Amino acid sequence: MIAVVLKNFINGEWVTAATGADAEQRNPVDLTQVTCRFQQSGREDARAAIAAAEAAQAGWAATTAPRRAEFLIRAQAVLIRRQEEIAASITRENGKTLAESRIEVAAAIKEMDWQIGEGRRLYGETVPAERDGVFAYSIRQPLGVVSVISPWNFPFNVICRKCVPALITGNTVVLKPASLTPRTAALFVEALAEAGLPRGVLNFITGPGSTAGDELVVNPHIKAISFTGSTPVGMGIHQKAAATLARTQLEMGGKNPAVVLTDADLAAAADAVVLAAYACAGQWCTSTSRAIVEAPVYERFQQEVLRRVERVKVGDGADPATTMGPVCGEQQVRDILKYIEIGKREGATLVAGGRRQEGPGCFIEPTVFTGVRPEMVIAREEIFGPVLCLMKVDGFEEAVRLANAVAFGLSSSVFTTSLEKALRFVEATDVGLTHVNLPTAFKEPQLPFGGIKQSGVGLPEAGKMGVEFFTRHKAVYVKFR
Repeated sequence: MIAVVLKNFINGEWVTAATGADAEQRNPVDLTQVTCRFQQSGREDARAAIAAAEAAQAGWAATTAPRRAEFLIRAQAVLIRRQEEIAASITRENGKTLAESRIEVAAAIKEMDWQIGEGRRLYGETVPAERDGVFAYSIRQPLGVVSVISPWNFPFNVICRKCVPALITGNTVVLKPASLTPRTAALFVEALAEAGLPRGVLNFITGPGSTAGDELVVNPHIKAISFTGSTPVGMGIHQKAAATLARTQLEMGGKNPAVVLTDADLAAAADAVVLAAYACAGQWCTSTSRAIVEAPVYERFQQEVLRRVERVKVGDGADPATTMGPVCGEQQVRDILKYIEIGKREGATLVAGGRRQEGPGCFIEPTVFTGVRPEMVIAREEIFGPVLCLMKVDGFEEAVRLANAVAFGLSSSVFTTSLEKALRFVEATDVGLTHVNLPTAFKEPQLPFGGIKQSGVGLPEAGKMGVEFFTRHKAVYVKFR
């Protein structure tokens, strides 16, 4: 089988990189399978994409928002028609099950629908002026050329969540996806091209973050950067963007706790924790990595979790019987196994999993540690894999303290039948999104999505914030008498 060779999309044309180099993407189910080849773009390619976006920006900004929406609605129809193809691409590149990939595509289309609607409205505001005969109001305008640097764990949904609000508000975009999932990103670009998007409005390059990606951060023509990825990379982007005063929207790591109180429905809590710990092989930024459980129900909850973990079937995501696919690549395998070894050395008790499965794929067993103490590395650092840490606490106050005692602040959940404790937790939890009796990964497009502390910088994504990030406000005063 000859692998597809992806090209860059610059100024409405599919072109090869100026570097003349390309690279392979391999299926994490079987690393001997090359799924595609993609361009190893350099700074020259990034600059060409930025120049094309800059040339197109004034015309796109002058296009009315309802007219811009027409292009995106046509693209949405293409994505709906091709959603099975997109889901299959996600599974081949990322490894998640086909069911999970289908959910991702459906969620992306829903996010797209929401952001198109928000961009069509694009409200300003009118306010009474203090001076007689003056009409005071505000309008919102696009920023200009923006860069989108997207991750491999949600290679389609995150692209939609970032690119659609950027485009509907009149910005032009240069998209660089993660090198582990280039084909899925190219399918999004193909849909926009098929919808007749004007040349240069959306540009697409693949390649290393150290060169092509860095140019999309430091280039002075870039007015905003929307990034999803690791905290160290995001912090580096934030520092570099300060030199050009580019706006940043950084969605980064997490160490998300699920707090289980004595009065919780333990079966429902275990269902939610196991779902969020092992869906997509634990590679959601909102995955549950810590279950903090009150002592009276700790042993019972542990058994509920272990019974469910035993039923997790690890395998090829394209197999309908599989409930957890591989992790996304050899580097992920090495990083996750390193943390598992650290956990064992630190004295945590490995009660499930902990091993790589034999074979050519990137399969790691669903793993559970008990006896995890808050000072342990596995309790503090993001593992980004199918590893769940169980932690015992004596009461509600200690549970909240442990939940907050990490550098991250993305997502959390509490499981309880007490309205008082649920609302106290909502007030006290130090995160950007929280849940009561729901998995840490639950979200819908109408509310913002983003973290605090080392999980997020800048305005969050989604909801009304989706278009807010990509626009600037202009105050207007008109003297009419």
